[in-house]
Amino acid sequence: MTDAVRAAELRRLLEDANYQYYVLDAPLLPDIEYDRLFRELLALESDHPELATPDSPTQRVGALPQKDFAPVTHAVAMLSLNNAFSEAEVVAFDRRVREGLACDDEAIEYAVEPKFDGLAVTLRYENGCFVRGATRGDGSIGEDVSANLRTIPAIPMRLPIESTRDGDGRVVPEVLEVRGEVLMLRKDFERLNANARAQGLKPFANPRNAAAGSLRQLDSRMTAKRRLSFFAYGIGQVEGATLPETHGGVMRLLASLRFPVAPQCTTTKGVAGLLAFFQNLGAQRDALPYDIDGAVYKVNQMANQTRLGFVSRAPRFAIAHKFPAQEELTTLEAIEVQVGRTGSLTPVARLAPVFVGGVTVTNATLHNEDEIRRKDVRVGDTVIVRRAGDVIPEVVGVLLERRPMRDLLEPLHPAFVMPTHCPECGAVVLRLEGETAARCSNGLACPAQRKGAIIHFASRRAMDIDGLGDKLVEQLVDQGLVMTPADLYALSVQQLAGLERMAEKSATNLVAAIEASRKRELARFVFALGIRHVGEQTAKDLARHFGGMDALMTADEEALLRVNEVGPVVAASLLAFFAEPHNRHVIERLRDVHAWVDGEAHPHQSGVLTGKTLVLTGTLPTLSRDEAKALIESAGGKAAGSVSKKTDFVVAGDEAGSKLTKAQELGVTILDEAAFLQLIEGVKQ
Repeated sequence: MTDAVRAAELRRLLEDANYQYYVLDAPLLPDIEYDRLFRELLALESDHPELATPDSPTQRVGALPQKDFAPVTHAVAMLSLNNAFSEAEVVAFDRRVREGLACDDEAIEYAVEPKFDGLAVTLRYENGCFVRGATRGDGSIGEDVSANLRTIPAIPMRLPIESTRDGDGRVVPEVLEVRGEVLMLRKDFERLNANARAQGLKPFANPRNAAAGSLRQLDSRMTAKRRLSFFAYGIGQVEGATLPETHGGVMRLLASLRFPVAPQCTTTKGVAGLLAFFQNLGAQRDALPYDIDGAVYKVNQMANQTRLGFVSRAPRFAIAHKFPAQEELTTLEAIEVQVGRTGSLTPVARLAPVFVGGVTVTNATLHNEDEIRRKDVRVGDTVIVRRAGDVIPEVVGVLLERRPMRDLLEPLHPAFVMPTHCPECGAVVLRLEGETAARCSNGLACPAQRKGAIIHFASRRAMDIDGLGDKLVEQLVDQGLVMTPADLYALSVQQLAGLERMAEKSATNLVAAIEASRKRELARFVFALGIRHVGEQTAKDLARHFGGMDALMTADEEALLRVNEVGPVVAASLLAFFAEPHNRHVIERLRDVHAWVDGEAHPHQSGVLTGKTLVLTGTLPTLSRDEAKALIESAGGKAAGSVSKKTDFVVAGDEAGSKLTKAQELGVTILDEAAFLQLIEGVKQ
């Protein structure tokens, strides 16, 4: 037997042993035999480096530390799920599905599975070989954690040759992206924390935090020591093969390819089946070897999933049914006020540490002054703290019978009063009529608002300064290099290259991106200023109406109210922003660096769509959503996000969803792309 043949045989034997041990929980080889085979393969690859392969079991032990994680753009977005917390919400989800599929009287078949409490990842295989793995990130772009994922024994490095066809004769795709959850089993979490305590280190709060921290280790050798696990729950991009027609079939295919699949995965019909599965899963929860925080329901037929489509960043065909919120009692030690990006003041409860919802909680939101008064929350009280899933912990109530009292009638601590001046900058705090939040009036001059304001200013739909991320903005502000958005345009390569994780090339690219952001159109600049209540569409309306920054800044309430979609609340926000001297000073500095270009005023712009409201749905043959929206606005129309009785036209493309159905129910005129373009050109329909 040649060395190459022996190496291939050893890899097969070791991968079979890994599958039996980590996926089937049925060990095939004694540990001593596994170690002997592993050492033999390691020696062969050491003596003959040309025999080593990327999918070899020896590559799971970890590599040298990485400098950072590279970004990975997902070929198919990794969407989040909407949540249901009650039976009524599950009933509503089922009703929406039946309405969307036009089968009101039919019980829908659902694939049901546990919702793991871990970290979502995607695994990319090309011609059956693992080539890359990434985190979810923001859904569009994640982090390349391939080296760390290779250390997880439950993840196959090569799809088994004998399983290139499933029971229906389907071939393993040329490209297959498997979506799933990285987690830490409870027994491995307990072992990890026991080792940490023995070394005098701080233990992890829960298995999810341990898994997330382990997967994002820059040194994959550390990840290899943490014993992470993986379960598959779906697919992303697929090329070169036809997949099963149901989600259940997809899961069976993944299992045949040796991916771990939760044994609880099954199918059921209708709301009754969903709720029964949820109750049974809840009864098993404490006995499971891993943490779960609910159940996931997915329409089983893949064709129906496509018909239902997506809304925002979540699918219409699936929902996560969360277990009831967990609550505990603790003592409220103090109430502090934090200032957010928009200047809103949020009271935060500082608590005696309490373990709730799987984590140790020391802070909780009190929402706003009205909520504190309604609940009569005071320092020293025994309070009920709730943490539901990943929702920020909140104080939901007070045990008044335990309140510290000076005497039988007088509480020891006074009622909370919101400060009249900003705790960050000392400026006057205002609370506008009809709003629950009080806000700092100092705008961009408030330190607490600077970082958020600059991040928003640089965002893609605002000034679009590529490379200026959250962490870099924090450094720039903390080191006093940037106090306002105008300071960005004075940054040098030398200043940036001296920052953490910034080399000269990165600094040069960022300076170039800042330079490229000059002379943006007025609408984007107005949106970039981050004025409260002024979104993209309102910024476009203001820019079109006034044409220039000076005209907008000097407009009174009467002039502002003449702008399309600007009401009293938006007008008041604009007047307050431009009345602040510091904001005007920043704008003048931005004028000096040519940050924007004024346009022409069109206060009464006319066009074939003037006064008309259109809704876009589905995929158009040649126009992107942004291009179609721009055409509507250039013709004087409004591109709305939802269909109502006030909608004049719905422009529908392929895979149009519920918007098309609602338009048909309301009798709204429906246009395809050709008819839409004819309408834009003024051709009578």
